[in-house]
Amino acid sequence: MRRTLLAAAGIGLLLASVGCSDDSGSATAQDSSVRSTAKATPSEAASATTTKSTTPGATECTYPSSRTASKPVDAPASEVLPAGAATLVTLTTSQGPIGLTLDPVKAPCTANSFVSLVDQQYFDSTSCHRLTTADSLKVLQCGDPSGTGAGGPGYSFADEYPATDPALSSDSTLYKRGTLAMANAGPNTNGSQFFLVYADSMLPPDYTIFGTIDEAGLATLDKVAAAGVEASARGTDDGKPTLPVEITAARTA
Repeated sequence: MRRTLLAAAGIGLLLASVGCSDDSGSATAQDSSVRSTAKATPSEAASATTTKSTTPGATECTYPSSRTASKPVDAPASEVLPAGAATLVTLTTSQGPIGLTLDPVKAPCTANSFVSLVDQQYFDSTSCHRLTTADSLKVLQCGDPSGTGAGGPGYSFADEYPATDPALSSDSTLYKRGTLAMANAGPNTNGSQFFLVYADSMLPPDYTIFGTIDEAGLATLDKVAAAGVEASARGTDDGKPTLPVEITAARTA
């Protein structure tokens, strides 16, 4: 799995889907990015099938099988119709509401997958397993039913904005407060894990940005961040949030 250094402080950080791991799947103190430890095997990737779009003007997405799902769920439909209005999602959590506005224009396949997971109640009764409070990286990471940072929905999909924009290939200032983005385990390995940016963070443009967080959600994140992190092998600024955050329900508006 590739290792990506943060553009700013050179601090070792892992976001269990925003980070990398050693061969055993456990995070190391030198991890420095927003990665998932979920991996696809070559045989699983080779056996994937793709449904082609037949609707003119539709976006064609593929969601090949990658590994066993952490929670039973179906892959999304491969065909995404031309983007219309932004989609609203509300995460009801044990620490307060988090409202999300998805961007199906810049990230149609990501938004399509996220809505599919929400509609199948994949995120219900799951915990946000990682909080980082370092100067250069301030995010809460969620979306893994296993709570380990290695779980996923059993399929993967390709990166979208900003990774697909060559003009942004070296821009480390894209992950502003209020950004909703996908965690991954390397290029084109998106699954279900996502991260919520509660303060401007320095990351390479390798993580698909697919929406924004509302003011109520930011207030919830600020409360969680202020309570701090449970100390771990990665230090005192990267681990489980001291205030446990459980997504009790996720619903589209």
